[in-house]
Amino acid sequence: MREVCIIGGGPAGLFAGIQAARQGAQVTILEKKDRPLKKLLITGKGRCNVTNNCDADTFFANVVHGAPFLRSAYSRFGAADTMAFFEGRGLPLKTERGGRVFPVSDRAADVADTLRAAAAEAGCRVVHATADSLLLQDGSVTGVRLKGGQAFPADRVLIATGGLSYPGTGSTGDGYRLARQAGHFVTPLTGSLVPLCCAEPFVRDLMGLSLKNVTLTLSQRGKPVYREQGEMLFTHFGLSGPLTLSGSAHLSWEGPVTASIDLKPALDEARLDARILRDFSVQQNKNFSNALDRLLPAKLIPVVVMRSGIPPEQKVHSITKKQRQALVTLLKQFTLTVTGPRPVEEAIVTRGGVQLKEIQPASMRSKLVNNLYFAGEVLDLDAYTGGFNLQIAFTTAYAAGNHIATEE
Repeated sequence: MREVCIIGGGPAGLFAGIQAARQGAQVTILEKKDRPLKKLLITGKGRCNVTNNCDADTFFANVVHGAPFLRSAYSRFGAADTMAFFEGRGLPLKTERGGRVFPVSDRAADVADTLRAAAAEAGCRVVHATADSLLLQDGSVTGVRLKGGQAFPADRVLIATGGLSYPGTGSTGDGYRLARQAGHFVTPLTGSLVPLCCAEPFVRDLMGLSLKNVTLTLSQRGKPVYREQGEMLFTHFGLSGPLTLSGSAHLSWEGPVTASIDLKPALDEARLDARILRDFSVQQNKNFSNALDRLLPAKLIPVVVMRSGIPPEQKVHSITKKQRQALVTLLKQFTLTVTGPRPVEEAIVTRGGVQLKEIQPASMRSKLVNNLYFAGEVLDLDAYTGGFNLQIAFTTAYAAGNHIATEE
């Protein structure tokens, strides 16, 4: 019976183990934390967005890095297969806005329990241990050396250790170190789907303000790299929320970055000016600072007043066309200076990883070292929020798990 050692007890590790064990392999999963799937429990704000109920074209449109590499594996195990797996094991799922798929119970723990039960039923053995290094001989991996020095022989080894985000759950980058030991190149590691820090001190005053139906444009070296309409959030350090997280995946941090928010994307400048004139016409004797409550959230008004250049005490009836045009421009282009991302430890996923050209895309097998495989976030793959990153984990794990047990 083929001995398979999987390093990492996250979604990719457990799912790969289930597939390999079902194919007749003797599977041991090494997990450094006291139990597997710690990170899964915090995904989707504790609800676990397991996949996205979409067609293949939509899935690949949401993969930011590595879409061509994934096509072969996804054709064998896609979103519909993930849903069928969980529902087939008695976990009802539901599809919400944007195709996001959650358990009906809204409990990530139920997803984790389903995976753990499936792994146990398939015969996987989970061992609480930390992999220190790979055992390599004549161009092949022959097992794993554990911290403490114990050798753990194996016919096949799968690295599924996750990335660098949320290190408290066990994702501390061990897989990158092991990959480098085997001679693999690891592309630069940064956070993806990560909040952004801004230079403007007033962001602290806006902390907690959520903006809906706005358009965020992120530009790098003066060129737009991301533009989307949706929801975002101000924090004490800058910007977060769905638009910001998705936009961060497009930033390389080579050159200055600016964020521009269109606070009224449904109105062009002429119609916005007409709207402001209507508001002002019924508040002619008010101070400017007291005449924006129909247009903006209360928390945003003092900042807009400050940035508009219009004196707060100026009466509305005396505001000039030039001043009004400056206000319109500000509302359509509320700009911020992005100084960088929050630390990778706060990112939802890690951008970068084991270089894809060194991996066989149908099987996730190393092209450099015999009997070595990879799955999940340790690879240079990442996508937008919405269940796409977990689907990448399941897709690559399915490919690796099936081939690791059957390939000669």
